[in-house]
Amino acid sequence: MLGQAAAIPARLLPGASRVRYGCADKRQGEPMMKHVWRAALAVALLAGVAGAARAADSRIERGRYLVELGGCNDCHTPGYFMGKPDMSRYLGGSNVGFSLPGQGVFVGPNLTPDKATGLGSWTVAQIVAAITTGVRPDGRILAPIMPWRGLSHLTRVDAMDIALFLKSLRPVVHKVPGPFGPAQKPDVFVMTLLPPDVYAGLPGAK
Repeated sequence: MLGQAAAIPARLLPGASRVRYGCADKRQGEPMMKHVWRAALAVALLAGVAGAARAADSRIERGRYLVELGGCNDCHTPGYFMGKPDMSRYLGGSNVGFSLPGQGVFVGPNLTPDKATGLGSWTVAQIVAAITTGVRPDGRILAPIMPWRGLSHLTRVDAMDIALFLKSLRPVVHKVPGPFGPAQKPDVFVMTLLPPDVYAGLPGAK
């Protein structure tokens, strides 16, 4: 009728199809975006884990370097003082004792993380305390032959790296004998310190 606007079907209005299909495309795209965000989050998490693992490996390698530089292998790997270190039991405890006049004989203990015979029940903090203060978790003081006074100058980070390296070792089951008191008879080879006159009286001494 003249003077009244004719009803135009909505589907024929300009841009109507674009609006309708645009909304549909948006609804269809939402699940895809969720998958994209989830994938991105997973990648970020994996990258973080990988970065943390690389950092941990780097600290363990630093600890290995410090242990080798400090000569820990000498007193704590069986066979070393016989000229044939048993590297299959690396840092698994010596088979030779050190005799200190008036104190007894002390054998370098097992430093691997075996719970029964090594440091497996010690925490990283307890290992750090032992090598830098000479105090074991049970309160005992380490034997004087252990150079903890020198190691007390390690930085906190270096001491922790050594502890992390020791905790990363393959556990070796080896309970070292001793310690032996001054009146006890040791059942291992013994390295000892002797006054000159005592040494001169030994068979074969020159």
